[in-house]
Amino acid sequence: MSGIDPRPSLTERRKAATQQEIALAAARLFARRGAEATTAEDIAREAGVSLRTFYRYFRAKEDAVAPLLADGVRQWIGLLSAEPAGLTSPEALERSARAAFGPTAHRPAEALEWTRGLLRVMAGDPGLQAVWHRVHHESELALTPVLAELAGPAADPLEIRLAAAAASTGMRIAVETWAATDDPTDQVPDLAARCVGELTRGLRLWGRHPSDPHGPS
Repeated sequence: MSGIDPRPSLTERRKAATQQEIALAAARLFARRGAEATTAEDIAREAGVSLRTFYRYFRAKEDAVAPLLADGVRQWIGLLSAEPAGLTSPEALERSARAAFGPTAHRPAEALEWTRGLLRVMAGDPGLQAVWHRVHHESELALTPVLAELAGPAADPLEIRLAAAAASTGMRIAVETWAATDDPTDQVPDLAARCVGELTRGLRLWGRHPSDPHGPS
């Protein structure tokens, strides 16, 4: 693949940074006020962008939090893809789930706290709930080819999809469970690994295919 630069362009990086700033601003405001009392104008002002810029990236105010909610999922899938070959598939899922909740260069450590506040107000807002569940459905689709690679070419596509759904659900339940408590953010990695592990370790997929490059769990 010589001659192909896999890195995002400067324009793409700037776009992602702007989306993330708007997402963090929306999460802060929604957590403090609720979505009903927050307007797109409020979010744009909080993020330091024009309303026109806001609508260039998002169709509705609730959509603005999607990049924040999806960021951990993207990081998790990237970490899963990079796990060493000697691990079993369930081990790779749990290790990457635990590692996915660390701060990154474009996501401050406080982002998880803002996510907690957002999830707490989400129960009474169908628009935010729809965004949350859409993000996790998209994570299943993104996770499926990575799990297919881990499971090997003889794996049943239906079982791979079931594994993706189980793993994504584990991550969702972990964050929702933590958000309902006052536990510190350092509790999330172990909780995520536990939830993902309990939902995926017993799947028939891992022990059924001798072609699995990581072997049966």
